[in-house]
Amino acid sequence: MTRGFEGADVKAGRLTSEQVAANFGDLHPPLDGHEAAVAADRCYFCHDAPCVTACPTGIDIPMFIRQIAAGNPDGAGKTIFDQNILGGMCARVCPTETLCEEACVREAAEGKPVEIGRLQRFATDHLMAESVHPYTPAAETGRRIAVVGAGPAGLACAHRLALHGHAVTLFDAKPKAGGLNEYGIAAYKTPGGFAQAEVDFVLDIGNIDVETGRMLGRDLSLDDLKRDYDAVFLSIGLAGVNALQSPGEDLVGVGDAVDFIADLRGAADPSALPVGRRVVVIGGGMTAIDAAVQSKLLGAEDVTIVYRRGQESMNASRFEQDLAQTRGVRIKHWARPVRVVADEDRRGVEFEYTRAGAGGLEGTGETFFVPADVVLKAIGQTLEAPDGPAVERGRIVVDAEYRTSVDGVWAGGDCVAAGEDLTVTAVAQGRDAAESIHRALTA
Repeated sequence: MTRGFEGADVKAGRLTSEQVAANFGDLHPPLDGHEAAVAADRCYFCHDAPCVTACPTGIDIPMFIRQIAAGNPDGAGKTIFDQNILGGMCARVCPTETLCEEACVREAAEGKPVEIGRLQRFATDHLMAESVHPYTPAAETGRRIAVVGAGPAGLACAHRLALHGHAVTLFDAKPKAGGLNEYGIAAYKTPGGFAQAEVDFVLDIGNIDVETGRMLGRDLSLDDLKRDYDAVFLSIGLAGVNALQSPGEDLVGVGDAVDFIADLRGAADPSALPVGRRVVVIGGGMTAIDAAVQSKLLGAEDVTIVYRRGQESMNASRFEQDLAQTRGVRIKHWARPVRVVADEDRRGVEFEYTRAGAGGLEGTGETFFVPADVVLKAIGQTLEAPDGPAVERGRIVVDAEYRTSVDGVWAGGDCVAAGEDLTVTAVAQGRDAAESIHRALTA
């Protein structure tokens, strides 16, 4: 629950329920059949299409778009799910503007790519609405695999292992499966309970048991899992939050952006959530953007993102940055927090201007102050590593097949030192780790 500094202007109901519901409507409304046909008709169906190379999961994009154009959206959905079982979520949250759509030949020729993301959503939504699951597991192998973490990587791994006939137990520390998709993505990107609908779709294949409220290191040990299962896949994400390392960060008005987003995701009535009149978000990634935009959508009057480096270094895509600014969020670059202040005279954060120096980022000595009722930290998350697997630079070390340094243990997703921290990348890693596990168990 968002809490402000003592005496700060933090309250619920800044907007009516109707206003908040409208603000949190679908960011990109779905295409109807006619719109999808028109959008699909723009595709050149390239041979060796660059969009496929740009997709971390290697979806055959020209094929699924051709299937839509031919009036076969279910076939298109199957083409997508064969490579990316979470293709519905990825269609909603992937930065397609810097992946497949940026590589589109239409983008290079005209500055307007084929709407691959929206077409992918059209196809996957159509197939998910069918009553018959599109996959049937292979014959049971008698092998049992533990998947720890029910986020994108864990779900993708569990589904692929179940497809091969293995029995999977999927553990997660949270009350619901879904991981980042359920707890960490802006509500306006996945309205209508889509995250849980997708989890149900994945689990419909069978062969997967889910045990929630089970945390590695608290309720589970890696040694016990290795003893009881034929293989273990770790997809535990990054549960810790980096510290500001600035005086005052322990004050009541300072919170974690990931917790703010999770509270909003779980709220029955978002308008009932308290929000500050003035909000400062520290960070430059997707979490910072999501927290800032949603603060605005809840009725915050003045929202500022402050990032220590320049715009080109922000992990959030340019589309997301532009989205924030069109929603009224200010983004200030080249500044880092010096201290959080909450006294009778002022409440907020003092920042120091930064610059790129010979030895890296350095302060200029010049400071400024941003008033705030609430301060949200979005400066990255950290691994709460289990005993055993080798860790380097805060991530579990894996080889090309996602095997850890511990025999019989694989890992993927945000917890590993491989690839970008994107939903689609996590799905690819979970899928590929499952294939590696299957090869190891059936060799």
